[in-house]
Amino acid sequence: MLRARITKRFPDAADSAGFTLNIEFEATPGVTVLYGPSGSGKTLTLDVIAGFVAPDSGRILLNDRILFDSGAKVHLPPRDRQSGYVFQNYALFPHMTVRANLAFAAHRLPRLERHRRIAELLDRFRIPDLAGRFPHELSGGQKQRASIARSLIANPGVLLLDEPANGLDAPLRADLHTLIGEIRESLAIPVLMVTHNPEECFSLADQVLIYEAGNILHRASPSELLRNPGTVGVARLLGGFNVYEAEAIALDPGRQTSRLRVLGTEIDGPNLRGCFRGDRVAVCARPEELRITTRPGSNRIRADLQRVTERLQAVRADFGDELIVDTSRAEWPALREAGESDGWWIEVPAGSLRQIARTPGSSE
Repeated sequence: MLRARITKRFPDAADSAGFTLNIEFEATPGVTVLYGPSGSGKTLTLDVIAGFVAPDSGRILLNDRILFDSGAKVHLPPRDRQSGYVFQNYALFPHMTVRANLAFAAHRLPRLERHRRIAELLDRFRIPDLAGRFPHELSGGQKQRASIARSLIANPGVLLLDEPANGLDAPLRADLHTLIGEIRESLAIPVLMVTHNPEECFSLADQVLIYEAGNILHRASPSELLRNPGTVGVARLLGGFNVYEAEAIALDPGRQTSRLRVLGTEIDGPNLRGCFRGDRVAVCARPEELRITTRPGSNRIRADLQRVTERLQAVRADFGDELIVDTSRAEWPALREAGESDGWWIEVPAGSLRQIARTPGSSE
């Protein structure tokens, strides 16, 4: 297990604003995804854990071994931290072959163990026929495999991945995801992965840490985040949520229901926690939970089609005002024909709406 409590401050400078990383988390064996906008402190977190950057204060433990402790003045150098790091640019030594890169990372192992590990990882990552090549002779996917193999050769206690799919095309990205899944299943170590890709986040993570401006806004499993992102800010960062401001018209705690005014229309909603009639609350729903119809009815909002986007798995129809609906390709042609003739109505099932907290300072 990895436990980290980190504070790192960068003061204001002539050409740059100050920044403070102030986080605390635990990562158990499995994949912990660090998700958030650029500049929010995700890569800095990896650099601090690896020992490339010293925090101002805090404590980092890996399997109860102290890597950093500001109070005890412990700061182990990177070579003694037992962490494997896969950088965005792969960071393979350009003057060394793949085999030599792996051998350099395994130089502390006994000679026979070193040769065995090199052969094992070349086979595991399906690059034995590339062992004699230099980095400039490899494709992006091959460099990625070589870099991950090098990071694992010394049996690290934690694996750090900084946007490992960056620059890879769709087939190579899918191949990498399979590879990360294999690592998760075969090695009982924490894997910390930085990504900006929500699909990658939800498909690979066991735990997600949502970063913003040097803080962790929220932490949850992917399924928990999909059920309820928790706050407007998290919903915006994750994307894939329609977020609405609603007025509570009526509340029925006994039946766990409410009546809301959303986009000028009264609809049934879920039970609202801590609310009174007349309060304004934030609610959200995912695009695949809404339904396009061409007739008025219960929990349906009149809308006008603004834009259609073809996606791999569905058709996304944007009706403005965050009425975004994902529908199947098979259903879309008939829906479009009927909608253009009769008009559009969007059904918002009461069960699709989740109450979320407003982000401090948000106008939502």
